[in-house]
Amino acid sequence: MELEKDKLDVQLGTELNPKGLFIEVTENGPYVLHGTTKIIQQFIVANSQGISVAYKEGKQFQSDKETYLCRCGLSKNKPYCDNSHLKAKENGVDLTETASFKPEFTTVEIIEGPIVSLSDDEKLCAFARFCDNGKRIWNEVKETDHQSVELSVGMAHRCPSGRLIVWDGGTPIEDKDVEPTVGLIEDMPNQCSGPIALWGGIPVKSSNGNYFEVRNRQTLCRCGQSSNKPFCDGTHSSMEFQDGLDTEPAENARIF
Repeated sequence: MELEKDKLDVQLGTELNPKGLFIEVTENGPYVLHGTTKIIQQFIVANSQGISVAYKEGKQFQSDKETYLCRCGLSKNKPYCDNSHLKAKENGVDLTETASFKPEFTTVEIIEGPIVSLSDDEKLCAFARFCDNGKRIWNEVKETDHQSVELSVGMAHRCPSGRLIVWDGGTPIEDKDVEPTVGLIEDMPNQCSGPIALWGGIPVKSSNGNYFEVRNRQTLCRCGQSSNKPFCDGTHSSMEFQDGLDTEPAENARIF
């Protein structure tokens, strides 16, 4: 299956990945990653105050031309599907998609600052907590110093869901050098496993054939309990979801 580029609505500031990668959501089944790219654990790293400040890479997994990834949270072979979704309903998992196809900018709250502004779409929150650094991003964007602006941009760029975007006038400040990557978020501070993070303009195709807006940063539910499927809504944290993979990265793992 090939990416139908003529059907895509690409968010302002987002560059479509050059590999033609995309994720297909199957009806009551797994995600299908079309195309090969890096699938890797991304561990949230906290500072001494317990605030998320970086990621550290963990184990890498193989992808093929079509890679089936678990989205029900029940597979014994995560991150891959093992057909456990066939018993999803009897295990209290409803895989029905409920997310809106409306562009994100139609539902955001805008926080104006003297140098930069912030758009915030709270429904996309994946509870990664990078936004709590410094005085918190909503306050940092209201400051006038260069350090606060840089901190705000850094927090937004690490927000895996794309909930938060910092703007310079009418232009979103986005990282243009992000390698298209499928990340498996591991929340070390909260001792749970998080969503699938899509970095670098990877489209998501609904099971009904329509595409969601293409964004630089998106998070897909993999605990099976989000109320905004296929996207994450942070429920993995309250249910203490565990994927059964390595619980910490190697000592010499890359930090970003």
